[in-house]
Amino acid sequence: MTASSQNGYRRVVVTGLGVVSSLGIGWQEFWKNLIAGKSGISRISSFDTSGYNRHYAGEIKNFDPSIFLSKQKIASTGRASQLAIAAAKLAVRDADFDFDILKVSKMAVCIGTTVGELRHLELFHDYIKSKSKVDKSEMINAFPSNSLSASIAREFGLRGWNSVMATACSAGNYAIGYTYEMIKHGKINFGLAGGSDSFSRVVFTGFSRLYSIAEERCQPFDKNRQGMIPAEGAGVLFLESLDSAIKRSAPIYAEIIGYGLSCDGQHMTIPTCDAVIMSIKGSLESAGVQSNAIDYISAHGTGTSENDKVECAALENIFGSRLKKIPVSGIKSMLGHTMGAASAIEAIGCCLSIKTAKIPPTINFETFDPDCNIDCVPNKFASKKVCVALNNAQAFGGNNSCLVIRKYA
Repeated sequence: MTASSQNGYRRVVVTGLGVVSSLGIGWQEFWKNLIAGKSGISRISSFDTSGYNRHYAGEIKNFDPSIFLSKQKIASTGRASQLAIAAAKLAVRDADFDFDILKVSKMAVCIGTTVGELRHLELFHDYIKSKSKVDKSEMINAFPSNSLSASIAREFGLRGWNSVMATACSAGNYAIGYTYEMIKHGKINFGLAGGSDSFSRVVFTGFSRLYSIAEERCQPFDKNRQGMIPAEGAGVLFLESLDSAIKRSAPIYAEIIGYGLSCDGQHMTIPTCDAVIMSIKGSLESAGVQSNAIDYISAHGTGTSENDKVECAALENIFGSRLKKIPVSGIKSMLGHTMGAASAIEAIGCCLSIKTAKIPPTINFETFDPDCNIDCVPNKFASKKVCVALNNAQAFGGNNSCLVIRKYA
């Protein structure tokens, strides 16, 4: 299939990947460590955890914002925005696209997040407690809720569509799906889509109060899994119409062909199987593919008891006995849970699985769980040709999203 349009709509391809994570900055380092089954989890260093009973997270220890931003801009830009800008710049460079052309292009920036610039609300709280005479209204105005996408737009000088998706841990897929739709229908020609979240004391406290954090490691689908490991990161994909990519002889990693969304509206933290099924089935219908076309599933796989159980039940409902023959890996076992960036980084993983014919493992797997009767690619990567990948995501509040990514041909 080489036609640049399908059913009257434009085809949408991924030509650039940008990732900033505890496993590496830039997709090359990230992918090398992911395939090697390395862990990006370490003891927390950004604040004192002596008052907690958990002490590990997926912090990015070696991120230097001065590589991507001027010193003046660093001072007025929150960490989540810094990560997002870095990932966006890496994606544009990877796509071999001229930054100056972006300024006059029909394009969009859409970034998903769970908490936005929450770290700066912590700083604001510290100011309130102090005797400082700093104008606190100015401080709040410096970090509005739309700061992630707006910060990218300001850094690049962009004037097109700009939005933030705040659907928690499924937000990256939401952002990619929204941008895909705009390109597909001809509203824009290019898009920077993904997700970003930084690690903070508030995030860690929240997950701690929910008793959802594992002691030292995340073990998706393992019978003795204890919970998730909070983390930070950013993943941004450069999307464009196939016409544009062909015209400029751009490298094409994969093609976005559909997505599905759902919200169960039932429980704040526990997903329902029916709603997850709805999201996955919706993505297959949107993409126009049958379930037997799926070669790989990138699972949400948080390592929490109910989440993994519900996700596996939903997959079994859709794929039946064939599910055991489909590799289903959970890369949060290595990265930790990067919240709003999670499904965006996992979408990048799907693109790279398609490109390299390698599937990342689920590390820390020790004991089979009959409630998770899948091939979770335990502990070591698998070599397999991937033509169609499914990227599944679930979130607090029952917000589910699923993206279908295909090998370009």
